Amino acid sequence: MAKRIVRTATTPTGHRPTRHAVVVGAGMGGLLAARVLTETYDRVTVIDRDALPGGSAPRRGVPQGHHAHGLLSRGREILEDLFPGLTADLIEAGAVPCDLQNDVRWYNDGRRLHPAPSGLRGLTVSRPLLEGRVRSRVAALPGVVIHERCEAVEPVAVVDDGRAGAVTGVRLLRAGHGPEEVAADLVVNATGRGNRGTEWLRRLGYEPAPEERVDSRLVYVSREYRRRPGDAGFTAVIVGHGVAVPRGGVALGAEGDRWLVTLFGMGDDVPPADPDGYHRFAERLAVPDVHRLLERAEPLGAPRLMRIPVSVRRRYERLARFPEGYLVFGDALCQFNPSYGQGMTVAACEAVALRECLADGVRGDLARRFFTRAARIIDVPWDISVCGDLRFPSVEGPRPARVRLLNRYLGRLHAAAESDPLVGHAFLSVANLEAPPQHLLSPGVLARVLRPRSGGTPSPYEVAVPEASPAAR
Repeated sequence: MAKRIVRTATTPTGHRPTRHAVVVGAGMGGLLAARVLTETYDRVTVIDRDALPGGSAPRRGVPQGHHAHGLLSRGREILEDLFPGLTADLIEAGAVPCDLQNDVRWYNDGRRLHPAPSGLRGLTVSRPLLEGRVRSRVAALPGVVIHERCEAVEPVAVVDDGRAGAVTGVRLLRAGHGPEEVAADLVVNATGRGNRGTEWLRRLGYEPAPEERVDSRLVYVSREYRRRPGDAGFTAVIVGHGVAVPRGGVALGAEGDRWLVTLFGMGDDVPPADPDGYHRFAERLAVPDVHRLLERAEPLGAPRLMRIPVSVRRRYERLARFPEGYLVFGDALCQFNPSYGQGMTVAACEAVALRECLADGVRGDLARRFFTRAARIIDVPWDISVCGDLRFPSVEGPRPARVRLLNRYLGRLHAAAESDPLVGHAFLSVANLEAPPQHLLSPGVLARVLRPRSGGTPSPYEVAVPEASPAAR
């Protein structure tokens, strides 16, 4: 991967110049962007500041790689379309295929979603294995070069009358080399949560994008355990955190005969990073499934702690001015609360949107067209995660009537899904980005959710959604 980056070349006389795209960031977002760019650009250069592992080992620039990850049904479908045979490749490497309703124990508000065959196909797999296999496939594509230990300093733009215009390349600093400037027809910022997109825009003389922020004060602690066939009776268990019990956890079967277990809490009620405290925290979840698993399973390492950054949505679609030849993608565009498992699937959906925009032309208003489509993709998972976060009184933010009503309705929906598999399927279809949120309000689902319960008892964890304080409204 230590090949020298060269400037955009020109083909022989009478042919168009070679198109060159540079993607900054070799995480899942950057790799997916690079994949669709190969359909339009002759050369695609991907750069990353990390030393990239040759296989599926975790790396410094993706600290969340040690923790359990979710690849939603829609995300798996898109990855299979972009990389045919990837699902089978991952299964051969040890990833565990599952029906997301029948093989996974889902708990919301302390209630188990009714299991049933659903057709929603998922994989439980570690982030390093998934990213490593995708990276190797992208690296093998014609015209693609991936450079490790290479940092993007800033985009380079045409300057006319003292005002920056179109982006024409990027200034790089490679390990063991001096600064260099690389020409490009398109630069894609896929630098993830720690991106410097705001600073870059200001340097170019453009206003930064408006931001929406929600701080859930979430803390993750993860630990690996040995997995033996048949030792649990499920492929994965997901215990959502609720208002009455603001603690959650997931256990996912993964390659290498492992359980990837992540516990999470909010504010001052967070999982300890010492082994004894970790097990005691698991015992305090709303249901005992995860704790029972930990009592039987052999630990394979020490717990790892991660404080989750603030969720940030950058509204690039609202900017009046934006430089041609530049895009923002993936977590650099919107970073979600990871407890909802949406980030990789949203990046996959954005890759499809980028492919469609490129098919309509690479010049002029590409950024405006892409940001508009990406905003529509982000709307749904952002509303899901923000509404979920705003259930908790400790999370600051406005709680309009729509949010309060939606959360109350979801409480009823989870109660109905405990005994009605069709309601559970509707919920999972929306959560997996297979269906729009309106599906939960369709007449068939609405009637099943709102009909009187017969002989049911309220969950001890089902409580009213809190009203916002006057200052937060």
